[in-house]
Amino acid sequence: MPENTTTEQNWLVCDWLAALCLFLATAAVVGWQNSRLGVLWDASYILENSYRISLGDIPYRDFPFPYAPLTFLTQAAIIKTAGRVFWHHIVYCALVGGLTTVLTWRILLRLLRGAVPRVRLVAFCLSAPLVVLGIYSIFPHPFYDPDCTFVIVICLMLLLRLERKGFPQLLACLTGVVLVGPLFVKQNTGLAFLLSIVLALIGLLVIEAWRKQPIRGYVWLLVGIVLGLAAALLLIQCTAGLNNYVRWTIQFAAARRTPPLADMLAIYQNRLMMLWLAAFVGGVILWRFNRRGSRALASLAACLLSLPFVWAVIYLFIDKDASEQAERLVDVWPFVLVVAFLCALLSLRRRMGFTQVLPFILIATAHGAFLSQQLWGSTYGLWPLLTLLLATAITNFYALTGKKQAGNSASWTVVMFASVVAASLLIAGGSYVWAHERLDYANLSDGELAHSKQSALNGLSMRGSWLPDFDELVSYADKEIPPADGILMLPGEDLFYYTTGRHPRFPVLMFDHTVNPYSPEEVVALAQAKDIRWLIVKQDLQLEDDQVAQERDEMLKPLEQDFEQVESLNNYDIYRRKMGNDNEDDKDDQNSDNSSQIEQETH
Repeated sequence: MPENTTTEQNWLVCDWLAALCLFLATAAVVGWQNSRLGVLWDASYILENSYRISLGDIPYRDFPFPYAPLTFLTQAAIIKTAGRVFWHHIVYCALVGGLTTVLTWRILLRLLRGAVPRVRLVAFCLSAPLVVLGIYSIFPHPFYDPDCTFVIVICLMLLLRLERKGFPQLLACLTGVVLVGPLFVKQNTGLAFLLSIVLALIGLLVIEAWRKQPIRGYVWLLVGIVLGLAAALLLIQCTAGLNNYVRWTIQFAAARRTPPLADMLAIYQNRLMMLWLAAFVGGVILWRFNRRGSRALASLAACLLSLPFVWAVIYLFIDKDASEQAERLVDVWPFVLVVAFLCALLSLRRRMGFTQVLPFILIATAHGAFLSQQLWGSTYGLWPLLTLLLATAITNFYALTGKKQAGNSASWTVVMFASVVAASLLIAGGSYVWAHERLDYANLSDGELAHSKQSALNGLSMRGSWLPDFDELVSYADKEIPPADGILMLPGEDLFYYTTGRHPRFPVLMFDHTVNPYSPEEVVALAQAKDIRWLIVKQDLQLEDDQVAQERDEMLKPLEQDFEQVESLNNYDIYRRKMGNDNEDDKDDQNSDNSSQIEQETH
């Protein structure tokens, strides 16, 4: 008895050490990323709107807003309680990133326990790549994609715990309420997650009822989901208005961002996909018919099973193009999705339960996330789901091949496979993060590393003259622009309101077709109605998107009729509204009427 107790205590110490290692390593990568790069476009959109919300403006009602609210409300709460300091948000990203890695590791332990040998070693191997591929390791600023994955991981942890406890009614109901959360962090990913959960629960309920098994747990989960949805929708109706919410987060967002079906299916048209699947089948055959337990054959089987991951590392030495290297890493996604789906499908004849339907939920959730920016753009915050899919594939495949009785050979293959996958993802993923290829839409490499003199931007670092030029703009605004005057920023790449503490008046803070519903003529009318007296135009953008620059120029042309340039700074042109006359007064009245109509249509 004392020996068993000592063993349990030793494992407990190992668990704490593993959790601490994963958390600190992930948080360190997030901090390191923030120390060397900053993406103005995305950071500005999140924090500018969050600051606006912290001042009392209500999204969907007071200004157009095509995103779910929880990420912005979270950052607004940080601003409200801790003030406008950028490093506060870095701490948030580091904490959430590290916690997600640890929670994913715990889920891996639960999925693998009792299903495969060397559970702790395999789980740690599969979770280790999340140090460099964690939700905030690639893009290190607050954002809704990583936050949504964080909430999904929490939901999965609760569901697995609920299943282990036998679905007690109260806990099932409360878990159902929490399952609604991802929908209000990112609508496409959260909706796919919630719908797949509901369909899975209905399917399990029907099957268990047919088998005359208890179904109260599933019923209470569904009740909790209904209650959670009802409470959330009621809160939205009482604040922003449900019609406004649906218009901006569903109708407008879908019209501006939904890709064609052909683009969604294109991820499975990789010319190497059939080769990877053939190698996987070869590995299965070697593993299944390794009757003598040869470690050499077991190692070869593991290498064949993990070939797409190994190829991502090999390609680092074949092609020095960072974009091509990143493509090989991201290409492991469709392979894992197909393999996990097939293994799960073949395992459905076993005892049904949440663990058995988990792969289908993860696959549906991943495809929901791809609706935003497809495979290349959407996977940066989804890597924890990939490791969970790998775990489900391993457990299902291990059970299907009947290798539990094969002893050391099967154990060696599983450990070898997990180790090769972990090493490959760490190496290829580390290169991916170092080259910041996912962030290639912004100029992050030119110039010396710079910091801002503004106290609100303490902790923000980036290469180039963006921050020194912005400091000059803030200094000019403090001296020349009265705090009460309305300002319009084009195209809205900077953290201007967050830094200066001014209250934005214009409904839109960023002029990009995915978030701006207004035409140039409507912008002119709204600028008049909102008493916008100053126009600040940024010339050289960190964002390398010709369409945004073109839209900025198109917006500027009609605005120049009402504004005159009064100053030219290093990277900003300053305009002030022209003095009115009789003709201008008539024009102002017309613009005011037009703006009223626009605002009525907006609300």
